[in-house]
This record gives sequence, C-alpha cells and structure tokens, in this order.
Amino acid sequence: MAGAITHDRPSAAEGRQDGPLIVTEDVHLLDDLLRLCAAAGARPEVHHGVPERGGGWDTAPLVLVGDDAARRVRGAARRRGVVLVGRDQDDPGVWRRAVEIGADHVLMLPDGEQWLVDRIADVAEGVGPPALTVGVIGGRGGAGSSTLACALAVTSARQGRRTLLVDADPLGGGLDVLLGAEAVEGLRWPAFAASHGRVGGGALEESLPALPALHALRVLSWDRGDCVTIAPEAVRAVLAAARRRGGAVVVDLPRRIDEGVAQILAQLDLGLLVVPAELRAVAAAGRVASVAGMVLRDLRVAVRGPYAPGLDDREVARLLGLPLMGEVPTEAGLSAAQDRGTPPGADGRGPLARFCAAFWERAAVAGGDA
Repeated sequence: MAGAITHDRPSAAEGRQDGPLIVTEDVHLLDDLLRLCAAAGARPEVHHGVPERGGGWDTAPLVLVGDDAARRVRGAARRRGVVLVGRDQDDPGVWRRAVEIGADHVLMLPDGEQWLVDRIADVAEGVGPPALTVGVIGGRGGAGSSTLACALAVTSARQGRRTLLVDADPLGGGLDVLLGAEAVEGLRWPAFAASHGRVGGGALEESLPALPALHALRVLSWDRGDCVTIAPEAVRAVLAAARRRGGAVVVDLPRRIDEGVAQILAQLDLGLLVVPAELRAVAAAGRVASVAGMVLRDLRVAVRGPYAPGLDDREVARLLGLPLMGEVPTEAGLSAAQDRGTPPGADGRGPLARFCAAFWERAAVAGGDA
C-alpha cells in the first residue's frame, strides 16, 4: 500500500502538528498505536516510510517508528523524539536498529503502553516543564501542615504562577473549607474515583474550583459526603495531569501512607515535614519520615515553635537526619483570621506569608520555577 493515511491532520494555518508521526506497515501495530493516540487525545499522521521532503519527520513533536520500518527510515535526518516500537521482547537486534535510526527510546508493547500514552499526551497538550510539585506532611497530628500547604499555594498564586492545591487527606475535612471555598462549584476527589488511564491536564484544570479572590488558585479537595476510596491508578493519573500544566502543585499529605499516597510521593519534587519542636513530635516525625522517605526523593524539615528546652530548628533536623528547610513562624491571630474566612497567607504581609515567599524565591533560584 502506497501513500499516507492522515487522521484529522491540521492545516498549515493551524501551525505545528499536535500529534505524533507514525511510521509502520504493520497493520496490527498500527491499530495499537492509533488506539493509544486516541486514549491520549492526539491526532497522528501515518506514513509507511519517511515522508517526502521531510514533512512530519521534521515537524512532528514525536515520531513512533515500528520495528518493521526501521530499515526504511535509516537514512532520515537525525532528530530528537524518535521512539522505536516493537513487540518481540527477546530480539537483541532491536537495540542495534534503534542506534541506526537515532531513536531516543526503545518501547515494547504491550508492557510500555502507559508510558507511551503519557508521552503522547504530553506532546498533544504542548506542555513545557512540569510543575514544581511540593508535598507537605505533618510530623504528628496538629502540626500545622494543612495551614502551611494552603499558605504556600496562596503565595504561589499571588506571585503569578499557575497553581493547584491538592488535598490528599480524605479525613482532613476538606481544604476548600480552610480556603473559604466549600460552596464554589467544581469537581472534588470523588468525581475521579472511577478514572482509568490518562486524565487530560487542561480538562482537569478547567473542572476544578477556581478562586478568583486568591489569584485564580485552583483546588482539588474532598466533599462532605461519605468517604470514597480513590484507586491508586486514578491518584497517579490525576497528579500527573496536574503536573503537566506547569507552574506549581502543592499537596497536603496525610500521615498514613497507603498506595494512593505512595503514588503522590513518587511524583513530588520536594517534601516538607512539618515538626513542632517538642520531643514527642520529633519521635513521631521520625516514623513518618522513615516511611515517606522510602518513596520520596527529597524530604526536608520545616520546624514550628515554640521550642522545648534543649531544642532548636537545627537540633530537630539533626535528630531526624534530614535537611532543614527553615522555621515556620508563629503568627498571632492566624486561627482567628481563619475562623473569619481568611485563608492562611492571604494578606501577603504576615510572617507565614513571608516564609512562603522566601520558599518560592529559593525554589526559583534552584531552577524549579516553571
């Protein structure tokens, strides 16, 4: 069969192709790749060899070359974003063919389907760098982790970032309440309980409650209905979608680590362990850190006073064996302000807001600002 099969290919006026270029003559492999593109919301272009005059080979954000077509594309111009796709796990020659065509990755189906759907989704959405994703977890109950998570998110939004606050604690009462947004329309976690596969980043953002008074901050919280179990796969997909939108994602984490929370920990860039400066809190925080640290790559301590005799922030960090992020300041009148419906850090002038502003400034200097 000669020629090309185009699936809703955008016109030249629409600019760059948003989906991958598929190069294969294997009809069964093509069926699978078209199915995965549909799952990712992408519109592919299909050829049986390198398109004449470059075409999609040069402009497609991703090129999927079937193992059957590796010989036919061997002389094409080298470019990034080429994936060689096959089925035979035991064929050692596939790595040689990948080198010959300059492929970035070798992918075997069906094992690599989820990775490929996520990769296609990324290019279809035209995403840039992923969001800096920060998790906040209490070293003990009542440590103030939810307050700090809200203040970090509010501060990030005030500074102009696209920001999403995620409430990962189903027993915490709902962060939308802490933000004064319990009546704002939008989806809560139970709406994602039956999610399977990829979640679109744009669709997720548009579906969540938006808070204009808090600089367009978005929040994913729990409702006040019966407790619903969210499958770990759904948790992973939702957070991955949030990260694809860039900016900042702040997650308020529960102290109990289950499979769903582990999916979140695996996607965090940084974790903040909020520890009151008292010996029992430090002992409890040590247990939390030992479990979270099995998954989380970068966990740091944020110490909250007042200090017990013999303790300061550096000593707390030393006892836990973790890097010190800093001291979370005590702010007079914070609880009363929250009772009046003022979210933590909302005015931008108090000690907590200044702590959060300094945190994001350090994150930007470290290259994490998106």
